Amino acid sequence: MVEERLVDPVRIDASLVKRLVTRQFPMWADLPIEPVLPGGHDNKTFHLGGEMSARLPSRKAYAAHVVIEHEWLPKLEPHLPLPIPVPLGKGAPSLDYPWPWSANRWIEGETASMDRIADIVEFAKDLASFLNALQSIDATGGPRPGRHNFFRGGKLAVYDSETRECIELLQDAINPDAATSIWEAAVEERSDREPVWVHGDVAAGNLLVKDGRLCGVIDFGQLAAGDPSCDVTIAWTLFSGHSREVFRSELAADEGTWVRGRGWGLWKALLHLREHRSNDPKKAAKAERVVRDILIETPT
Repeated sequence: MVEERLVDPVRIDASLVKRLVTRQFPMWADLPIEPVLPGGHDNKTFHLGGEMSARLPSRKAYAAHVVIEHEWLPKLEPHLPLPIPVPLGKGAPSLDYPWPWSANRWIEGETASMDRIADIVEFAKDLASFLNALQSIDATGGPRPGRHNFFRGGKLAVYDSETRECIELLQDAINPDAATSIWEAAVEERSDREPVWVHGDVAAGNLLVKDGRLCGVIDFGQLAAGDPSCDVTIAWTLFSGHSREVFRSELAADEGTWVRGRGWGLWKALLHLREHRSNDPKKAAKAERVVRDILIETPT
């Protein structure tokens, strides 16, 4: 069940956004519209003037995220220590574009990367603080994990056959016995914790940096009330060494969460390695590094 299974591509450009805004939000019709670069995958985002953005799902599979974000982000935002996108208007499907879309408050900042982060240890602390705050908000009535959010916050077992297939296909690049052992431990590790808020895609591309510090968290399309273990995978995709240790020590997560989190990280890295090993050496090398780090680290 590959989460990137996609259908129904739609051409999304500035002219389309201009038509949608003009017809549905005429008070913003005169604002300039420019694509945000680098462009997103699940959604295409455009500057809407200087203080807003227009965000359009790129596929039908992502359209349900708009509804969830509009219902829940305004409720979460007052309780969080960093800015998140606040919906200002929900666009309706039309003849030009078949799904709901968003006009959001713009958050200043650049996509997180090692060259933009002034102090990776402080960054790890700030991110852990944000996730602790998110998980502390009452999640009663929140959307449960499911196909709409690729089961983030749900049970890893839904990806069991896919992960085992990846391990089998990648035996020449990884240690299959170690990978299987870690995966099985993650699937078998149960959580008795009450559901908490889960971002669902805590990755460098969804973290913003300004003046070297974490300044915002974006893309809550996979938001759910569930198991937060999927949100710890950034421990291996961005952090390493001391910064990884600090992130773990600062995050309010028990041992079982980390065991399951390693499973989430292994699943995603294996998918990327399988997908990119023949067409993108740079992405494949990154995925292989993540797999290697997961396999050699034993939770403490």
